[in-house]
Order: sequence, then structure tokens, then C-alpha cells
Amino acid sequence: MRNSGMLLIFDEAQTAFRLGRNFAFQHFGVEPDILTLSKTLGGGIPLSAVVTSTEIEAECNAHGFLHATSHVSDPLPARVGLAVLDVIEEEELMARAIEMGERLAAGLRHLQERHEIIGDVRGLGLLWGVELVTDRERREPDAVIGRAITERCMELGLSMNIVAIGTMAAIWRIAPPLTVSAEEINRGIAILDQAIVDVLAASTSRAAE
Repeated sequence: MRNSGMLLIFDEAQTAFRLGRNFAFQHFGVEPDILTLSKTLGGGIPLSAVVTSTEIEAECNAHGFLHATSHVSDPLPARVGLAVLDVIEEEELMARAIEMGERLAAGLRHLQERHEIIGDVRGLGLLWGVELVTDRERREPDAVIGRAITERCMELGLSMNIVAIGTMAAIWRIAPPLTVSAEEINRGIAILDQAIVDVLAASTSRAAE
């Protein structure tokens, strides 16, 4: 049985299988007591998982803990999850996440050099954040321009931001699929660059009127 210490729980719904290793915690030398997974694990099928030790699982049972859902232990998504894990290994997608992630990072940092509105670029593998600011010194988020650029990207054929609601529009979360090609990343960076140019030009024109 565990002692009375606190449990360390990591939610890796977005980070698992995307950062060049199976789990984000492997990059940082820590290991959680409980790990939650979803998104990439299902390969497009709604699937989530809770991973823990035999000891913690037994303790939960002993205390009568119960969590039930309509599709708990559903064999179809479970089979899909196993297939996804096989493909990740067979096609060496962890190594690909590192390779394509480096290309994506280089492209985003090039955009940061070109456009003052980009205050920060950060991430690992194929999960990156781009921070939009009104001023790099004050680092005030610019959700209005961020949302406008996101919308312009869609008009140009690029869906690149997971959430563009409220102030969250000021930080793009860019997460290409593990199978993304170098050509697709290059095209995405080019469209993003064009969208930034278009939106900033339109904003300057309105301000001058």
C-alpha cells in the first residue's frame, strides 16, 4: 500500500506520442503515479486511458472507487489504440516527430525574426506554441490580431490553431499530425507568413484612415 503522500498525476492528453518520446515526462526525469492519455492514442477515434501501477489500482479497488462511462473497455476503440501504438513503432514516428519538429521550429523562429508581433516560440517535437504580443518588451497578448491571423490562415487553406477563443487566441497551439511531411510543413509556414503579412497590412491601413 502507498503511504499517505500526495499522488503525482500528469495529463498527457495533448503531449503523449508527440514530443519525440512516448510521454512528455520522459524528457524531464520524473515519473507520475497516474497518467492520463487521449487524442493521439486514438488516431482520430475517441479514446482515452488512465495508466497507473498495480499497487495504486488495487488500493482504488479496496476503497470502492468506481468510474464508469458508456464506452468503458469498448473493444473497438481499444483495438484502434493498439493499432496506433503498432504504427507509431513500425513507422518510427517518434523519430519523425523529432525530425519534423525541428523543421517546424526553425520555420516558426524564422517567422519570429521577421515579425515583431511574435513574442515567443516554444515547444518540443510536433507540439509548439507561438505567442502573439502587442509589444515584445511588455509582452501584452494580442488576441485580436492572433484571431485575425488564424482566420486568414483558414482562408488560405491552413488550419493551424487548436483554440482561437478569447485571450487564448493570442497563443497558437500548433500540432501537426505525426505523419506530416517536410513539404507540408514548408507550405504551412509559407501560408502563416502570408497571413501575418496580410493581417498586419490591413491593420495598418485601417489605422491610417
